Amino acid sequence: MTESRNIVLFLLIFALFLGATIEISEGSVFLGILLFIIAVALISRIKVGKSHIITGSKLRMLSGGLIIASDITYNILTQSGLGTLDIMTFLLGVSLIAYSIDNEEINRMGKFGAYMSATFLALFIPFFIVFGKFDINFMHIFDHYFVLLPSVFIIKAMGIPVEVISTETVRIAGVEEITVIIGGPCSGLYSMFLLIGIMVAYTQIENIKKAKFYSLLFICIAVAYLANIMRVTILYLVGFYYGKELMFLFHVHLGWIVFVVVVAVLLSVLNRIAEATQSST
Repeated sequence: MTESRNIVLFLLIFALFLGATIEISEGSVFLGILLFIIAVALISRIKVGKSHIITGSKLRMLSGGLIIASDITYNILTQSGLGTLDIMTFLLGVSLIAYSIDNEEINRMGKFGAYMSATFLALFIPFFIVFGKFDINFMHIFDHYFVLLPSVFIIKAMGIPVEVISTETVRIAGVEEITVIIGGPCSGLYSMFLLIGIMVAYTQIENIKKAKFYSLLFICIAVAYLANIMRVTILYLVGFYYGKELMFLFHVHLGWIVFVVVVAVLLSVLNRIAEATQSST
């Protein structure tokens, strides 16, 4: 019962953090911050076993404070807008402070948040920042071959006229002619990184066998990838039938919700298959 409850909580936390990052980057900053606060609050509701041990640390508290101060200072000096990197960096700082407090719920919340955000940043920074600094075209290649082409193949199979006009750009001729650029959140890597972060964080607050962790991690990445292809395909259909404005609204405010619903359905199916296999053996 506790494990099922935790799965539901993880899915909600994943949905809220994914929504927060997309809303802050492309939609409503206020809504993104609200989703972020709710997600952090839900972390404290995760029930863990005896493997969770309270360990306070002044070094973690100091590190968390320095991370928060550095992020705020950088944004003030550069007059930068709030983005995904900022919100996850801020979460890391707050989590480290919470992780250093000798209170079971706060400590658990901090430990989970610290491992989740640190894992996300460890993946986000190389792929979205470092590669760009060294002119490594991994993101363009991934977006083209693993997102754009598969989604275009599906949409063409449905009889929808779509034309690839560049590495990350397609043209759709529906109720109006629309040019769609596949990149950033459309790559689906944000959601994959969040899922990986949540998996890593969970293994740190509960005793999970490595074999089970790696199998679940593989399934999560595969499901996240397939769900993103479906999400991008749905965006094409919305743009073709209803136009650019509704497609953009769908992408920013409803796209991440649809993505999470798809992930939830697919994971539910996989979970039932796994349970049926275990009961038959």
